[in-house]
Amino acid sequence: MVILVGPGASGKSTWAAAHFPAERIVSSDRLRALVGTGEDDIAASTDAFALLDDVVARRLARRLTTVIDTLGLDADRRRQWLAQAHAAGLLCVAVAFDTPAAECRARNRGRAKRIPVDVLSAQLRAWPAVRDGLAGEGYHAVLTPQPVRVVPEVFVGSAPAVQRQRERPTGLRFGLHVGEFRFPATALTEIAQAAEAAGFDAIYVMDHFRQIPQLGRAWDDFLESYTTLAYLAACTSRVRLGALVTGVTYRNVAHLGKIVATLDVLSQGRAVCGLGLAWFREEHVAYGWEFPPVRERYALLEDALRVLPMLWGRGSPPFHGSAISVPETMCYPRPVQAHVPVILGGGGERRTLRLAARYADAANVPGDLATVRRKAEVLREHAREAGREVELTHLSTALVGTDDAEVAALVEKLRPRRQDPARYAAAVHAGTVDDHVGRFRELAEAGVREVMVRLPDLTDPAPLSRMAHVIAAFR
Repeated sequence: MVILVGPGASGKSTWAAAHFPAERIVSSDRLRALVGTGEDDIAASTDAFALLDDVVARRLARRLTTVIDTLGLDADRRRQWLAQAHAAGLLCVAVAFDTPAAECRARNRGRAKRIPVDVLSAQLRAWPAVRDGLAGEGYHAVLTPQPVRVVPEVFVGSAPAVQRQRERPTGLRFGLHVGEFRFPATALTEIAQAAEAAGFDAIYVMDHFRQIPQLGRAWDDFLESYTTLAYLAACTSRVRLGALVTGVTYRNVAHLGKIVATLDVLSQGRAVCGLGLAWFREEHVAYGWEFPPVRERYALLEDALRVLPMLWGRGSPPFHGSAISVPETMCYPRPVQAHVPVILGGGGERRTLRLAARYADAANVPGDLATVRRKAEVLREHAREAGREVELTHLSTALVGTDDAEVAALVEKLRPRRQDPARYAAAVHAGTVDDHVGRFRELAEAGVREVMVRLPDLTDPAPLSRMAHVIAAFR
């Protein structure tokens, strides 16, 4: 027997419905509606409780689990139910709903049919004495509210996922995605070397010429991508380097091939080529570039995916595509890598993922876990049709703290002045090391092989040292 005890609007019926099948719950409100004109028909209470007592007695006689959903504030009734449970040889548990009075009043104000204010006030005044006396009434257990962690929705499944990662570890690659330069350019070396030390497998930069509106103002400092990657090649020794992703409209495609090949030579075989359709119209207008219609950009993107491997290969055969022609696909020195990996950014299921399956080594998709799972299945189907294997990668933001207190402090420090802390925490995926280990484990289970992580607090190497603990869980 489970006896729910608490003032009105404290959450008893909602809790019962979430944890027990409806047929196990004996509710005074529902019985009041059955024998009267509705759940709020107080005149029907005597008949409703007589029926409740009869139903409870008959269920206990059959030793059926029974949840009694009433206010539970009447001590005599609680003693009666407890005695019946003992007589039936059943355990009896009281669940105390110690919801703050202000919350009960707020919930009541939101109801279509409210408990009269004076009635609810009387229940709230009586509640402390009832709550404090439950422990001495003889129940097998009294369940009381316990502290809970309020986390962004993305972390709800993290705890069991962390446990799975500890018991059955899986590998996952990590890339640092640099999309903001909120540190002096002179600090880039220190940050890049700290990323290597933290265990990152790659460093990616965003390929834009001005900051995008999602991350800042157009006039915020923003370094040109391939110049920055060449610099990073000189101050790192292990991480792969690439743009995530290069808009296909930004450069002559053959010239882009030469740039990536040079990066691969200077980095001794660590270049990655990220490609995308390009979307930032305002940037094109500001720099005087054409911004073709989507159909034309897709044609150019497919041509780029076809011609770049030719530029990096032997000889200089001509290429004639639907959007561009390259009379001599010549690029010397050739890349150090026999095959420069190509990542195609975007989650379009009909065209982008099909192109990734036909030509790329990996697709980089955004979105929540459910979206990633769906994209992974679509990519697998396209790859089966193309007779190829293509990896799935994922770009995400992560604000990592060692514990809840540090996470809260980081959110308070970084959030825009007028933005709600919880909303900001959800936007940047603010959580502890374990929260992120669980989240990345779920992504790995969805088919992701590499996560590219943007750290919103990357103004110095400190966030990288916290991220190192997350990466270590996948090594």
